[in-house]
Amino acid sequence: MSRQLRDYPSVTLRLENLDGQIAFAQVFGRLAPIHIEIGTGKATFLLNEARAQPYINFVGIEWANKYYRYAVDRIGRWGLTNVRIIRTDAAAFLANAIGDGSIDCFHIYFPDPWPKKRHHKRRFFCTTNLEHLIRCLKTGGTLRVATDHADYFEWIRSLIAAQSERLEEIEFPLPAGAMSGELTGTNYERKYIKDKRQIYTLAVRKTYQLAFSV
Repeated sequence: MSRQLRDYPSVTLRLENLDGQIAFAQVFGRLAPIHIEIGTGKATFLLNEARAQPYINFVGIEWANKYYRYAVDRIGRWGLTNVRIIRTDAAAFLANAIGDGSIDCFHIYFPDPWPKKRHHKRRFFCTTNLEHLIRCLKTGGTLRVATDHADYFEWIRSLIAAQSERLEEIEFPLPAGAMSGELTGTNYERKYIKDKRQIYTLAVRKTYQLAFSV
């Protein structure tokens, strides 16, 4: 019998309870660095990172309801107070709910590559979304990306290369949950490693803040 998933109000962020841009210090009850994972899945990465770095506040964004509920249950059962999960569209959330220069790090691991050309417009990485990622990052903040899809990786690299005045490439840091031979420690990566797929990673740092209009 499958385990019944519980809701933990202390873990969830709900759009109806947010008024404009998020005040993260109010949400978490403290001032701390903010890391956001876009595409949380079953929260394997968030769980390990939040346990290893209790001084950081983590926000997970997940659209698929079954994964969202699993992630909330998992974080709640561990009693972690430095994680919040929200079910929403990531692009809209970036554009409307996150203030300029407020995020220390974005983690985006194995986003849907939408491999067919006619579906490329659905890819998360596009000029507009990258502009918002940069806008939301603090100066010195980082964006960390991983994918198993070579074409999508080149797509992402080309978008980031066009922002070379604001983003500088840095070494991709290994997270706390990455085991031997892993780069991200996510469930998707473990699945793809078993399938002998190559994993591509990229990390960049924001060099300075500009005024944006996107």
